[in-house]
Amino acid sequence: MLIQLIGVGKLKEKYLVQGIAEYAKRLGPYVKFQMTEVADEKAPETMSEAEVLGVKAREGERILAHVKSDAHVIALAIGGELWSSEELAAHLDRLGTYGTSHVVFVIGGSHGLSDDVLRRAQQKLSFGRMTLPHQLMRLVLVEQIYRAVKINRGEPYHK
Repeated sequence: MLIQLIGVGKLKEKYLVQGIAEYAKRLGPYVKFQMTEVADEKAPETMSEAEVLGVKAREGERILAHVKSDAHVIALAIGGELWSSEELAAHLDRLGTYGTSHVVFVIGGSHGLSDDVLRRAQQKLSFGRMTLPHQLMRLVLVEQIYRAVKINRGEPYHK
């Protein structure tokens, strides 16, 4: 199975890069993991609603350019479903079992995801109502994917 994470913006914080690299390495024996970064839009601090929509649309085009037609897309969105680690594991297991060998998780930029990306997603996942920095969310997501793989294999992992 190929699990791809597409995120807006380049990770600059060394501790986040190192953390993601560690979990990507741990995933290596189990799945193919790929992280794709797309450029974020340079935008002023204060923008009109129309300007925000434009930023999200341009970032969304960059995201969708990396999504293959046969991929199952899971968008991270505040309004998405809340899954436990076990539920994430079950979703990934079902996708792999029923022939979906390419799963794409998408994390938007600071303004979120465009409507086009949300429409392309088969599922929307939320990690809660709290807002987390999108860069930190990448690390949290990769750790949860690793946890899900360990759950599905029946292998121990710290609780």
